[in-house]
Amino acid sequence: MPHLSEKDKMLAGELYLAGDEQLVQERRRAKELCRRYNGGEPEAGAAILEELLASAAGVYLEPPFFCDYGYNIRFGPRSYANHHLVILDCAAVTIGSEVFIGPNVVLSTAGHPVEPSVRVSGLEFAKPIVLEDRVWIGAGVVVLPGVTIGANTTVGAGSVVTRSIPGNCVAAGNPCRVLRGLDG
Repeated sequence: MPHLSEKDKMLAGELYLAGDEQLVQERRRAKELCRRYNGGEPEAGAAILEELLASAAGVYLEPPFFCDYGYNIRFGPRSYANHHLVILDCAAVTIGSEVFIGPNVVLSTAGHPVEPSVRVSGLEFAKPIVLEDRVWIGAGVVVLPGVTIGANTTVGAGSVVTRSIPGNCVAAGNPCRVLRGLDG
């Protein structure tokens, strides 16, 4: 059986060492592109996002924007994020079309083992996040690893989304839960 790199383990959802030199270098590249995006001229922003993200055509992210790698982030067209979006993209982050994201939102695919002896070893894991089409994420929302938010759903400001939320509803709280359905 071939030896998996730490990056391969990360992308496969297995425990991996984030301090691996390849991953450190890839995060440095992403941080430099984020720095250029956040401090640059607006007309240069689209080109920087195209270089940083897996897909970003027709997307606008208000600076500042921060991510770990960039290559795991896919935006659908006509999506928008307000200031201070943070995406810890150790696993895939898929954001559909016409998604609106409020300020100070965190999408974190990264997680750490609960057991202290494993956690202090430096191992971590990552699980994908999906925001389907026409999702609206309110200000200050935190979305945790492995969560899918269904199409047309609104997540209220300040929510902590620990589990997947179905489509066509309004959800809020800590932990986030469905408050009511929406008419198609």
